[in-house]
Amino acid sequence: MDARIRLLDLLAQRSARRGSFTLASGRQSDLYIDCRLTTMHPEGLSLIGPAGLHALGERGWHPDSVGGLTLGADPVSYAIAYASQLAGMPTRAFTVRKEAKTHGTGKLIEGAYLAGDRVVVIEDVITTGGSALKAVDAIRAAGGVVVGVLSVVDREEGGREAIEATGLEVASLALASEIVARM
Repeated sequence: MDARIRLLDLLAQRSARRGSFTLASGRQSDLYIDCRLTTMHPEGLSLIGPAGLHALGERGWHPDSVGGLTLGADPVSYAIAYASQLAGMPTRAFTVRKEAKTHGTGKLIEGAYLAGDRVVVIEDVITTGGSALKAVDAIRAAGGVVVGVLSVVDREEGGREAIEATGLEVASLALASEIVARM
């Protein structure tokens, strides 16, 4: 089976639910997509890492590191970093905290990020684009150069357009409409 089709099936089977939900953006929706149920599953990780790495290469993005706002971006970033090592083109991973630590070094960005890195911001689900843009701001403030945003799922609710309005390109491994069609 084609890896992308299998990923869409996993997202439809594991991550998508119908009902009445309040999203992180505060919006109400009858569709909830909890990517973590796929991105934290062994099969999901094995599909997302190579798919994410392929998407980066397809766009000519050659980042030094990938990462985004914890917790949704974390497993995706790690899967891409692992796949990049296997492919012989290592890309480091990091995570952006929602708030800087109040102890220790007080870092907002944790992991293998270095100031000056060319970065692709990772997002599990894009709805309004707010989480990705928060990560973009943190990375830029820490001296990073953001070259694009990669999401597992684009809910197709204006988030892509909001991010693109800031001059950043957005790539997604799946669209909500593709997942809904498989439910």
